[in-house]
Amino acid sequence: MGGSWLDFIAGELRQARLRAGLSQEDLAKLINYSASHVSGVETGQRPPKADYLAAMDQAMETGGMFGRLLDRAVLIEGVPGWMRGWVDDERKADLLRWYEPAYIPGILQTEAYARLTLADNLSRSEQLEQQVASRLGRQVILTGQHPCQLVAVLDVMVLRRPLRGHAELMGQQLAHLVKMAELPHVQILVVPEEAGLYPALQGGFILATLGDGSVVAYLDQQVRAQMMHRTEDIVVLQRHWEAVRGEALSRRQSLDLIKEAACSWT
Repeated sequence: MGGSWLDFIAGELRQARLRAGLSQEDLAKLINYSASHVSGVETGQRPPKADYLAAMDQAMETGGMFGRLLDRAVLIEGVPGWMRGWVDDERKADLLRWYEPAYIPGILQTEAYARLTLADNLSRSEQLEQQVASRLGRQVILTGQHPCQLVAVLDVMVLRRPLRGHAELMGQQLAHLVKMAELPHVQILVVPEEAGLYPALQGGFILATLGDGSVVAYLDQQVRAQMMHRTEDIVVLQRHWEAVRGEALSRRQSLDLIKEAACSWT
């Protein structure tokens, strides 16, 4: 696995066993797995699965630590190295302001929509599944105990763009969008067709406000996205944000439009 988070977990599992003074055979009996399974996990030949880690957490009385490490591994392993700093900031954000002219924002995607938008001929199936799991894992910031506030502005064409002919999947995605839009900490606003050409149509971006009041940005580009921290860049993007939000319908009008679009796909 080459220095991955799963390697780290495997090492921590081995250290926990050694601290407990257990051989692999002893541990295997304790958690009801074979000794070869324990050995395979510790040497990286078997990926640590959720049920195995749950058994380890119970046996070692770790309070769920290994399960949490796996959640983190799933999140990070499907994220390119250059994006991991953003993922950390996203998880710490109190407020996300997200403008998207082309797709449903990743934080609001269903599994089927995420899979279709991530799929390409260059990705191996295991890479695709890892990326999908990572994207879905990031959505916990909206559903956890202390959810992040989200204000998303979408161009109306996002609601009308088909998923390679999968009309039923687009209908399911928009039904999910309606469900998310009804959460008290989520606003989804739509820029209607009547707005014509307006600022920022050339690409989506996200502004994350952190706990200390600082703002970082994530800007979509063709090859890779870019994180921005410079004050002058943030100021420009905040101006774009105010401009696109000014073109958007109200929260209630936007929700009605999303519901109308959802019905059109069924």
